[in-house]
Amino acid sequence: MEKFRISGGRPLRGRIGISGAKNSALPCMAASLLTPETVTLHNIPYVRDIITQRRLLEDLGSTVLTPELRTNKITASNIELFEAPYELVKTMRASVLALGPLLARFGKAKVSLPGGCAIGTRPIDLHLTAFQALGAEVSLEAGDVVARAPSGGRLRGSEVRFDKVTVTGTENLMMAAALAVGTTKLHNAAREPEITDLAELLNKMGARVRGAGTPTITIEGVEALGGAEHTIIPDRIETGTFLVAAAITKGELEIYNCRPEHLAIVIAKLREVGVLIEEVNQSTLRVSCCPKGLTARDVETEPHPRFPTDMQAQYMALMTQAEGKSVITETIFENRFMHASEMQRMGARIQIEAHRATVEGATVLTGARVQASDLRASASLVLAGLAAEGETIIDRVYHIDRGYEKIEDKLRSVGAEIERLRDSITTPLNAPEQAVAAEIA
Repeated sequence: MEKFRISGGRPLRGRIGISGAKNSALPCMAASLLTPETVTLHNIPYVRDIITQRRLLEDLGSTVLTPELRTNKITASNIELFEAPYELVKTMRASVLALGPLLARFGKAKVSLPGGCAIGTRPIDLHLTAFQALGAEVSLEAGDVVARAPSGGRLRGSEVRFDKVTVTGTENLMMAAALAVGTTKLHNAAREPEITDLAELLNKMGARVRGAGTPTITIEGVEALGGAEHTIIPDRIETGTFLVAAAITKGELEIYNCRPEHLAIVIAKLREVGVLIEEVNQSTLRVSCCPKGLTARDVETEPHPRFPTDMQAQYMALMTQAEGKSVITETIFENRFMHASEMQRMGARIQIEAHRATVEGATVLTGARVQASDLRASASLVLAGLAAEGETIIDRVYHIDRGYEKIEDKLRSVGAEIERLRDSITTPLNAPEQAVAAEIA
């Protein structure tokens, strides 16, 4: 099992580049299943989830080539399997995104129920109900979702209204509807930048998608899709994490290769608490902490374009260093405060009541041994460790490898004292997990 050792108290100074968005790359990779022609994706981040997705595509019969760093050329011309196995699916929720493309192109699909971060119930019922609205027969068989297109082998366009906003559900249905007969309208659709990025790729492939980024998306089905070349957008959550890293360490960073407009609400909230953020140009931010210190402010997570749940843990770490009391309300996932107890071990004063966390600052954090429970919790504990006095050991950092590309290297390059430690005794892994771990190392 790997861990991070951090010696805190050092201001971060320098430049950090942002990697491609993992949450955009994953559905774009899945979209390659919609065509036998080659889909070329640039700015692919080198993180664990991407490696898992690549292996899933290869298991299905796709050829995935990497002609240069961060570029994947995916050709799904020889798909022989229509099933995403549990061994890979259990580690990554995004593997459910294979369901829509396989069902749309081949008329059948079987995908194990997904895994991923342990941050609460994230049922895929919304996906399955929507597939049924497009005429699919859907059943659950021994932990697998089995879906079949209606007679004739093609889904039928329909009106779909999501009861709740669902990002992966919106993405899955966009891909499925791209090859359906007729027109599909998705109501109460997710509006994240990753949705818009996927729509841009689909349209390059010959799809007819309108309204991405709004609550209503219209997809006019076509007979077939072709190859395309596309560059993945920068990761807005990685950008937000490094903004907080500069502020929490009282440092100064220039963050480049980012898209400030994709996290406008985060930038606005950080400015409200006293973080100085300057937009140098359309892809560069300069951030530092106000000399007068930080002031506590409340925040509530909501679907895009409001404050993202994926920045909640990082914001909590920052609030431990802000003067006053802040209330953080989590409305997306019911189990996403597991990092709070680990911060308490470091001296943070946090009280949890149902879906609200009350943070009293400013607190002197002290290094301790803590354990990551999910991807964003890992990032928040790294931030707390950077701000703490003394040494912090973070266990189970494989979580952070799922979504941050070599975060310790990036932080070291701007002055952080952080290193990755590898235990001599590790938990046994199965073959797919061993392969993924070897590539990340």
